[in-house]
Amino acid sequence: MNMNIRLPIQFRSNPKKVIMQFFFILDNDRVKRIIERVHGMSEEAAATNLAEVFALYSKRHKKFDKLLIDHYNWVKPNVDENRGISETKKLLVGAYFSKEYSVQSAALFNPSIVAHPEQVVPEAGDLRVVLSFRATGEGHISSIVFREGIIKAKGGIEILPDSPYATLASNKALVFVDHPGSSPELAEANYNIEFSADDELSERIIFPSGPTESNGIEDVRFVRFQEAGKPDIYYGTYTAYDGKRILSQIVQTTDFLRFSVRVMYGKAIRDKGMALFPRKINGEYIMVSRLDGENLHIMRSPDIYNWENSELLRIPHYAWEFVQIGNCGSPIETEQGWLLITHAVGPFRRYVISAILLDINDPSKVIGWLPHPLIEPEEEEREGYVPNVVYSCGVLLHNGILYLPYAMSDSASGIATIKISDVLNALEKA
Repeated sequence: MNMNIRLPIQFRSNPKKVIMQFFFILDNDRVKRIIERVHGMSEEAAATNLAEVFALYSKRHKKFDKLLIDHYNWVKPNVDENRGISETKKLLVGAYFSKEYSVQSAALFNPSIVAHPEQVVPEAGDLRVVLSFRATGEGHISSIVFREGIIKAKGGIEILPDSPYATLASNKALVFVDHPGSSPELAEANYNIEFSADDELSERIIFPSGPTESNGIEDVRFVRFQEAGKPDIYYGTYTAYDGKRILSQIVQTTDFLRFSVRVMYGKAIRDKGMALFPRKINGEYIMVSRLDGENLHIMRSPDIYNWENSELLRIPHYAWEFVQIGNCGSPIETEQGWLLITHAVGPFRRYVISAILLDINDPSKVIGWLPHPLIEPEEEEREGYVPNVVYSCGVLLHNGILYLPYAMSDSASGIATIKISDVLNALEKA
């Protein structure tokens, strides 16, 4: 039963979007030798080499001069400034300790979607939205990237132009967190970052910058969290990966300009794929998860960072989900209950997307389910880094239509629309 409409929109990796990083060389004697070689150049030769650097790289980065000086300052302790060093040579030294990294050279996938905090729209009834993606580059390191769009009042979605630039946060500050789950090894995992106000949203890259996420920030599930009398907060639960172990962390923001990253802890923080409900229920935060790697669980806590208890919500029932089931982001509140979009894995590790319905007051009760997939990989979507996969990290409801961005075989992403009435009417009720 095909209820979805695939929109003619695809998001594919763009290797031209590069960030400028410091090029670490651990051998300090080697660092000094490189600097000495620049010192030994004539000013004319240094100017010629710097001009070539600018010709090759300056148009690919905003604030290029500043970044070069920042990187010079990293190695400045190795520079004998008593000998004098010109601005030209400082910039050139900075260039030798710089490199480019293409954040999405390998893939752009596992998207989520939320309403934009600033609703400046062309026409009444339009909704401005933020899409987030898992971008994967060299070394299979994943980061968070963004795009903006406008859901039109008459239906459909317009994706706003993507900036050619990619920028990292301009400020980072570690935050001391005093809780039972804190430890010296996790101290640097709690931090705040801030981008420059003139960085467009599609330029901002949340790149791994804590020890727990050194090998990737994976599968962020953003949700707009609302609480009476308080400003909306956007929470994004994600999987931090350091190359050996995974850890559940949460990023939060009110404006997608300033972000706070925190570690979640507790006995129920295991595995991955955690999604927060968009509001408290009976005074508690609620999350769904797949903490045993196979089944859906539900968790409650008065503290958004501390999760001690969980209970089984649903186990696989159908042949197309015998391997495992999980969520595709935070549930959607409807008059009939909480609609949770799910993913499921069947034969040949084939991923599909489906849905279940939870009781509005007690979401630990499953009151309905789709007896068939909602979205399956079509033939042209089957090939990619991980074949036979459709997957999402978040869905949005507007004017009776579900806008469901989804990944295609861990390589690219598209958007499907579904009438929510079609989904609710197709549910088998408990």
